[in-house]
Amino acid sequence: MSHRHFEGGRLIVASHNAGKVREINDLLAPFSAEVISADELDLPEPEETGTTFIANAELKALAAARAANAVALADDSGLAVAALNGAPGIYSARWAGPEKDFDMAMRKIETEIGDAIDKSAKFVCALTLAWPDGHCETFEGTVSGTLSFPQRGDKGFGYDPIFIPDGFDITFAEMNPAKKHSMSHRADAFTKLVAACFV
Repeated sequence: MSHRHFEGGRLIVASHNAGKVREINDLLAPFSAEVISADELDLPEPEETGTTFIANAELKALAAARAANAVALADDSGLAVAALNGAPGIYSARWAGPEKDFDMAMRKIETEIGDAIDKSAKFVCALTLAWPDGHCETFEGTVSGTLSFPQRGDKGFGYDPIFIPDGFDITFAEMNPAKKHSMSHRADAFTKLVAACFV
């Protein structure tokens, strides 16, 4: 199956999350992409009505590509906790409420898990590259790990302070950002995307 390639130039990152835009910008540094966030263009955030990470990533990328008439990249990512049947999942950001209070969201996860023995979880990222004509290329990446409470570390964002990736004894929020970028769910999806659409 042949993939459509990104030919360089303007690339809209369909996100209003500064941490996410920074991470994607770092990952895109080697390519001739002029990265502009949806925030800078004042693009509205579409309602995430999809029931999967992939559906929401495509919905966001297409909305930005059509609004800006340029290629757009969107991700939909979240934390899937085994003991909570995959929750918060696609609602990961919503658990933090309108104020994006992830401290509250992490406490909620700790409360909901209670004394469950299984503390395994994974971060999932669906990454979509969309063109104004409606064409999409979508890839999904994951990173598995274990939840740890109380939260630790002040690097990273979102649920990073409670997530210890497999093979490590520190949380994503305690890890050097370059190290985290190299192994995160976003990096996994990104590697697949780059191989298909950028090389």
